[in-house]
Amino acid sequence: MRHRHFILTILFFSFSWLCIGQYEFSGHIDVNKWEGNVYLSIVKDYRKISGIYPEQIINKTTPDSLGFFSFSGNNLSSQNNIYRIHIDSCPEETKDIAHFTGHCLNSKEVLFVANNTDTIKLPFTFDQEIFCNVTSTNEKANTFIKIDSLKELMRYEFGSYRSQANWDLNAKNWFTKFQEYGQQLNEPLAELYSYAFLSDRSKDIHKYYLQDLNNTTYYNELLQRLEASYPDQPFTKQYKKELAADYFLIQKSQTNGIPNWVYMLIALLGISILMNIYYFFFKRNRSSEQQHTISASLTKQEQKVLDLILQNRTNKEIASEIFVSVSTVKTHINSIYKKLNVSNRDEVKSLYKTT
Repeated sequence: MRHRHFILTILFFSFSWLCIGQYEFSGHIDVNKWEGNVYLSIVKDYRKISGIYPEQIINKTTPDSLGFFSFSGNNLSSQNNIYRIHIDSCPEETKDIAHFTGHCLNSKEVLFVANNTDTIKLPFTFDQEIFCNVTSTNEKANTFIKIDSLKELMRYEFGSYRSQANWDLNAKNWFTKFQEYGQQLNEPLAELYSYAFLSDRSKDIHKYYLQDLNNTTYYNELLQRLEASYPDQPFTKQYKKELAADYFLIQKSQTNGIPNWVYMLIALLGISILMNIYYFFFKRNRSSEQQHTISASLTKQEQKVLDLILQNRTNKEIASEIFVSVSTVKTHINSIYKKLNVSNRDEVKSLYKTT
């Protein structure tokens, strides 16, 4: 008997757990404006955070005649995830194509944080708009709506800036606002949502994101928070890969730029070349001046002998040319050697080769 009572107790708690592990997401739409299915999706790829993608859809339903719809069950994770409820007015003949590309021209969606135990309601706002407010048992559910408000304010302010200088000055402030606000929400998924917006490569602010990535440790700290809270989730692994790729991009752009030491080396090389050119011409001019001074000290006959030496004439040929004896030529040559401070013909020729 006690054994049976024990089994019944176990079964009771088991079914009680199943009852607790239920979610219910419900809302209303205006049936005069919207028709067709409402889709519930789980967002694992934060680059596909807006729109509707077949691989993300986990359930769909058709609102009743009053526009009420509801999703419920116990097939969601017990851990927080990013979910999206979406409705659109795509014509049936284009719905498959539109959903494949992720967007319809006329659509409405809401993103929220939830898990398998949450109850979420999407009531009409005061102007009968849908998906503008979320009431939930999960205190993190509204994080994306709050960040969307911040994004709109940023777009408005950047749209009013009339110069690139204003963009540059205010970009850092806005990045800091998003980061601090995300951390205040105490939900890494909210920070990831902001990151997806700020790091979008198709947006003008992407270059500011790269600058911020290069100057702060925030993004590495966000990775640590994601790995601590959501270690096995695809979006954590996706973020880690993207972060590594962006760091590589920054490193590559810095490497492709010419380092300062290259400019210094080029400058030193240029100075060296200029000094060599100056030294060459200075030495040449100085040598020419010395030769001119020395030549002026030679007698006319010695100058004739010098010119013939430079023409590779022999002593006998020189003697015949200036009508003197060979011994007289040798006397002139010795006098030339003394005045030029050389000892042979090769040194004479070498001296005058630089002119």
